[in-house]
Amino acid sequence: MEYVTIAIKIFIFLSIFNVWVIRFHKSTPWRGGAAKSMEEEFEAYGLGKPMMYLVGGLKLLSAVLLLASIWVPSLIFYGAPPLAVLMIGAIIMHIKVNDPIKKSLPAFIFLILSILLLILK
Repeated sequence: MEYVTIAIKIFIFLSIFNVWVIRFHKSTPWRGGAAKSMEEEFEAYGLGKPMMYLVGGLKLLSAVLLLASIWVPSLIFYGAPPLAVLMIGAIIMHIKVNDPIKKSLPAFIFLILSILLLILK
């Protein structure tokens, strides 16, 4: 089971890093509304740049803490719960802008994985 939790932690870290660093200014099929970048996505949600950077920073920090919890297991309690809450917020934002359910799928998957990590700790 340890290898499963390690794989989940690495997957979450790489995915969050990809979205918030590598693809920050790029279009993806998961962006809210008709957004072509992260900034446009937060505009679609009615949220400004400060909130975008706060959410992004918290997601990246949570992902780093999950990755670090491979070596320092107690860090899972500082990474998984905030990430789960942020994913609930992401799902709510997709609902707010009347996105199709499929656009919420990544947030839902990360929510489930965050909860699973806490259960498997």
